[in-house]
Amino acid sequence: MEPAILIITLLCGMLVSRVGLPPLIGYLVAGFVLFTFGIEDSSLPILQQLADLGVTLLLFSIGLKLDIKSLFKAEVWAGSSLHLIGSILFFVPILKLLGFLGIEQLNDFSINQLMLVSFALSFSSTVFAVKVLEDSGDMQSLYGRVAIGILIMQDIFAVIFLTISKGNIPSVWAFGLLLLPLVRPLIYKIFDRVGHGEMLVLFGLVMALVVGAWLFEAVGLKPDLGALIIGILLAGHAKSSELAKSIYFFKELFLVAFFLTIGLNGLPTLADIGLAAILVALVPVKIMMFLYLLTRFKLRSRTSLLASFNLGNYSEFGLIVAAVAAYKGWLPAEWLIIIAVALSISFLFAAPLNNGVSKIYQRYQSWLSKLERHPLHPEDRQIRIGNPRFLILGMGRIGSGAYDELRAKYTGEILGIEHKQELVDFHRSEGRNVVQGDASDTDFWEKLERAPHLELVLLAMPHHAGNLFAVEQLQKLNYEGKISAIVQYAEDGESLKESGVHTVYNLYEAAGAGFVDHVIHELLDSPPEIVPEFANATPADEQTIDVQQAKSTS
Repeated sequence: MEPAILIITLLCGMLVSRVGLPPLIGYLVAGFVLFTFGIEDSSLPILQQLADLGVTLLLFSIGLKLDIKSLFKAEVWAGSSLHLIGSILFFVPILKLLGFLGIEQLNDFSINQLMLVSFALSFSSTVFAVKVLEDSGDMQSLYGRVAIGILIMQDIFAVIFLTISKGNIPSVWAFGLLLLPLVRPLIYKIFDRVGHGEMLVLFGLVMALVVGAWLFEAVGLKPDLGALIIGILLAGHAKSSELAKSIYFFKELFLVAFFLTIGLNGLPTLADIGLAAILVALVPVKIMMFLYLLTRFKLRSRTSLLASFNLGNYSEFGLIVAAVAAYKGWLPAEWLIIIAVALSISFLFAAPLNNGVSKIYQRYQSWLSKLERHPLHPEDRQIRIGNPRFLILGMGRIGSGAYDELRAKYTGEILGIEHKQELVDFHRSEGRNVVQGDASDTDFWEKLERAPHLELVLLAMPHHAGNLFAVEQLQKLNYEGKISAIVQYAEDGESLKESGVHTVYNLYEAAGAGFVDHVIHELLDSPPEIVPEFANATPADEQTIDVQQAKSTS
């Protein structure tokens, strides 16, 4: 691979990032720049192979995080189906009208060709949406889960089309894939024994590219569908999240190649750019259709708006549909470039719109709220927390230990917040007052009821970014009580204190102190000795003193 490809791609990605846009737009631009230098997609077959790997690993990673039950929710399967039908019914007459008005690329188009183009334009970008959700940390939010569910349904529609377009029926051996759930226990045993590190990565690649993509392709089905299904099959394993993190950078790197290949397909003419611009001007209609449909399924207007803007673009799968149609002779080859340009421009507009969607909601909140249907969706109603004195965000081992200590030593209501439903159910069975919610999700804070007598918030989430985000949200809610947090590293503690946390508790220092206390109690007969130079508190003791002060204050 020529060094210029890597250098130009890096420079374009950095320049675009500097102006606040996702780097993927820079990669698209890099593809067009490289094409002007005479580098074409056909001259770099390895780039196309890497691009295919990127899309395959993307669908595999989505499957790893997917709750299959979410696809059976009405707002997902019905919402995506109705939007597909509505998009085709909207685009066909619009494209026909443009042909009558003299747009040469649409001259003499048959109804079947118009429906093919409309079908391609109905999709939203899985790659773009996942990148935006990952960057914002909203993958597990309600609007994120709804958007991902709709995207997966769209991907399934695309895979069905691609399978039919082959012109041959899948092998009879394809029915054997229905037995995959029966071998899941065996796959899980292997999953348990691969350990961590490079073995875990290798296991993930084998499952995605061999058991998923290769096996499905061997029986006449789309390989990407296989990667998605195998990912879903592994989603119930305890290490599925770790596996998703392990292959994250492979997926990201290969997706750079995907965006490059779009630009390397060729430079558009002015007429192509003009038609692409018209198609992009129609994207707001796609957004409004999503907004209307999702509110019909009783989602809040804010949730519906966030999901709709996340889906407000054209898709790489639409581009794949156009490529297959062009290869089969069903569409002129120029439509591949037109949709590629429309896709690129839609990304340019979608990126800043997604960044500013909260401001758009605040400005038009009164009008948007009129679209809501009551009673609201069970997952989108206000979170009732009662009137707690203590609030614990994150009910893992540390959070549950803190809960029990507070319950033993203080009066007043205690409330724990945990995003994993199975942990919520466990804590409730143990008599703890815990509700389901993700404190690293903006939706959670939007739906949270106010607690006027709240004195102390304990941040016991495992990730520093989540704790820091929670502090910011508490400040936006004008919370005036005390905040304490657990940290793993000293620099995390400093940043939390700078953001407004009153005390921090270092896990490793606490573990060391707890270990010594245990040894003294269990193994040493004599009481602990007071070393003269440490008779008074030292900087090393500040963590413990801070925690004690926080407890006494509360």
